[in-house]
Amino acid sequence: MHFKKSLGSDNHSGIHPEFLKSIIDVNNSHAPSYGTDSVTKCALKLFKKNFGSQSESFFVFNGTAANVLCLKALIKSYQSVICTDISHLNLDECAAPEAIIGCKLEVIKSVDGKLTAPQIEEKLTRLGDQHHTQPGCVSITQPTEVGTVYSIEELQDIKKTCLKHSLKLHIDGARYILAAHYLNLTLLELTNIAQPDALSFGGTKNGLLFGEAVVFFNKDLAKDFKFLRKQAMQLPSKSRFLAAQFIKLFELWPEIAGHEHSMAKYLLQKLEPFKKIKIKHPVQANSVFPSVPRAWIKPLKNKCFFYVWDETNWTLRWMCSFDTTKQDIDFFIQAINELSDGSADGLNEL
Repeated sequence: MHFKKSLGSDNHSGIHPEFLKSIIDVNNSHAPSYGTDSVTKCALKLFKKNFGSQSESFFVFNGTAANVLCLKALIKSYQSVICTDISHLNLDECAAPEAIIGCKLEVIKSVDGKLTAPQIEEKLTRLGDQHHTQPGCVSITQPTEVGTVYSIEELQDIKKTCLKHSLKLHIDGARYILAAHYLNLTLLELTNIAQPDALSFGGTKNGLLFGEAVVFFNKDLAKDFKFLRKQAMQLPSKSRFLAAQFIKLFELWPEIAGHEHSMAKYLLQKLEPFKKIKIKHPVQANSVFPSVPRAWIKPLKNKCFFYVWDETNWTLRWMCSFDTTKQDIDFFIQAINELSDGSADGLNEL
């Protein structure tokens, strides 16, 4: 069966051929299980090289597990997590933080997907009050859910605030490689600037078949994580198949992130002539968020699948993947061009 390209999500892509090859390459003979094999040990050494010698890393199956188990290791059930209104934690984890940790989310209205140090300060009320949940952690997404990247200065301000108030810092890094690319930093440099206590490091959205990683930067926090992971049914038995993909990701991430960002910028450039299309957020990762006439949405979806991000103003999300090409974008732009010149352009846009 043939599947046409999608702009719906970088989760919609296939497996990067090099990652698929890495799985095949380790699919020989037998190997010890549960992370005791040589491939996993090699991968974990690379995690230390890319995130610092003090880091401790663990594989899990999916992003929800990475985020929630990170937080479970960072806070107690009576504490709260400060995050944005559009964060995965708040909107797309099916209340997993509340169900698994028993904690409360303190939600901040974001601008371009970000929260700021002053906004964190505003949430720090009733400290020590036994009737009130106690803020214990700040969680940011880098890049954000709308494809914007926290600057070096923004990251430093957030970390200062966390240190001032003894708050842990978690980063949802499902697309972390794109932030490093945009800021022209290595993974280690970006991490040393942000100084998180824990990082959810993404694999699947970057072309892996499956697998994410939880990275801790404090050995005390990591000490009991193997038990939390097992309790949450996230311990991979044949972990060499996850590990092999991450070994290759550490080699290829600059190429993958660079390509995805360049495709998003190419799409943005091609949209410039269309006056009825308004770009809602800066394009700093692999996504474009345009607002378009409502009448265009159905015919465009017939050409290429995507999601409506916000039905109140018909903002869409167009995502580029490791295998998105200029030809794919040109095909989609031609469909927009036909609508712009045709009768659909004059239909009721609201």
